Amino acid sequence: MLENFGKVFTNFYENNILGYLEMLYQYPIKLVLLVVDITLVAFLIIKLLKITRATRTWQLLKGIALLVVGMWLSYLFELKILNYILTSIMTYGVLILIVIFQPELRRGLEQLGSNKLSEFFGIDKNIEARTKENIYKIVIAATEMAKTKTGALIVLERDIKIKDIIDTGILIDGEISPQLLVNIFVPNTPLHDGAVIISDNKVTAAACMLPLASDKDIAKELGTRHRAAIGISKESDAIAIVVSEETGKISVAKDGTLIADLKEEALKKILMKNLILAKHEKNGVAKISNFKNITKKTKEEK
Repeated sequence: MLENFGKVFTNFYENNILGYLEMLYQYPIKLVLLVVDITLVAFLIIKLLKITRATRTWQLLKGIALLVVGMWLSYLFELKILNYILTSIMTYGVLILIVIFQPELRRGLEQLGSNKLSEFFGIDKNIEARTKENIYKIVIAATEMAKTKTGALIVLERDIKIKDIIDTGILIDGEISPQLLVNIFVPNTPLHDGAVIISDNKVTAAACMLPLASDKDIAKELGTRHRAAIGISKESDAIAIVVSEETGKISVAKDGTLIADLKEEALKKILMKNLILAKHEKNGVAKISNFKNITKKTKEEK
């Protein structure tokens, strides 16, 4: 049996591996195509595993993998009856797979034929639209909590990363929704104390501890949430939204300054200005700066 295994391996090595390496040596361009080929296959496999990981398809894929391994081993060790059975199963396996994976195949084909193809490849072309949509959701949540005087502290991360703050809380990594935000701050629940951090259009963590601003920086009537909001806005460029549980008023802390008693529309405008318009202004300044540098170099060359 070991001799057969050695012969099979030797034949495979000589006919396939050595032959392929010789071809790559003669035609170097094929090496580039090989790298591209392997990269695409690896990407598709990883994407498939991510899609199927949390579904019943994952269990079916593991079963198919075991069948393939069993068929190869039965051929290698010349277990003819077992190999015949497994080969017969795999022969009709394509039809079985089409029936079993029909919903997943349909969903994949629909994505290929729609504008969701960019999402399949992990490319989000509509970040601005998502940010706007999430701003509306955050404003709705803050307004609802203000009506019921539910204390809340929501921090929106911007250019300066605050991972050290995120690490102090409980990781969530969930999609932003008014229901989720309101539910987190329900009094006497495990996550209601501390701040919620929103990063990259997701609720990243809850129950996070923020640095407190000193007493001299704020009015005495303001509580811990407001001091924490001012503190994080001084140490980073993050924007903090506070809902007071005493008055139900909404405030926003930015650059160490607290803007108090905001209504729904005012809150929405502040978030739009600082999360969307500010990026456009930065990009515009960067483009003008680059243009000036190019113009300056051109003049120097002349």
